[in-house]
Amino acid sequence: MTDKDLSTLPGINGDCLQPVDYARLAGPDAPTHAPRILVLYGSLRERSFSRLLSEEASRLLEWYGCEVKTFNPSGLPLPDDAGVDHPKVHELRGLAEWAEGMVWVSPERHGAMTAVMKAQIDWIPLSLGGVRPTQGKTLAIMQVCGGSQSFNAVNQMRILGRWMRMLTIPNQSSVAKAFNEFDDAGRMKPSPYYSRVVDVCEELVKFTWLTRHHSSYLTARYSERVETAEELSRRVNQPSI
Repeated sequence: MTDKDLSTLPGINGDCLQPVDYARLAGPDAPTHAPRILVLYGSLRERSFSRLLSEEASRLLEWYGCEVKTFNPSGLPLPDDAGVDHPKVHELRGLAEWAEGMVWVSPERHGAMTAVMKAQIDWIPLSLGGVRPTQGKTLAIMQVCGGSQSFNAVNQMRILGRWMRMLTIPNQSSVAKAFNEFDDAGRMKPSPYYSRVVDVCEELVKFTWLTRHHSSYLTARYSERVETAEELSRRVNQPSI
């Protein structure tokens, strides 16, 4: 998709959508491959508004020049109810390692993110041997609401993003009465909510270009430098309680 192709984004004002000038963010020695973004959504319903919102975000991220992959949570077992060799767990962990940034989109259910969303996050470990699949990677968070606008799910996901040592961008999106915001074809209608989704995607792309080549330096810590690799691996790979 070129930066001039708006055929998949009918709700966009083409005069206001601007490509990201990665040269102003990345520096002359930074890698120039397309940012790799993993999208997770938190509902298995046939007409899932979190999935529809994630699809809208994916189209926007592709327009901004990203390589986007979406994980389908259907069939993912509950944490600890299967081994890490389960095909869906293996797929999710592989995508987490591949990604340079993520988008998490959850419905709000009973004032919280859904179990489907939390299970995906819980299956992604803080460490896989000497590799940290999420540390230093960017994260954007969004939620859909069945009623009035709420921020419970995004607030929880922001805490989890910090726990996963991710760089969670300042902007976020909460779409109220989501059933009113999508047409029969599953496309999000133009509205202030949609504009905010565009803002979130644009900001995620900018932060990913800005930080991905500095990630290892930004996340280097004194406390870990004084440990041997063996000690570090033993500490971070303790069995979960």
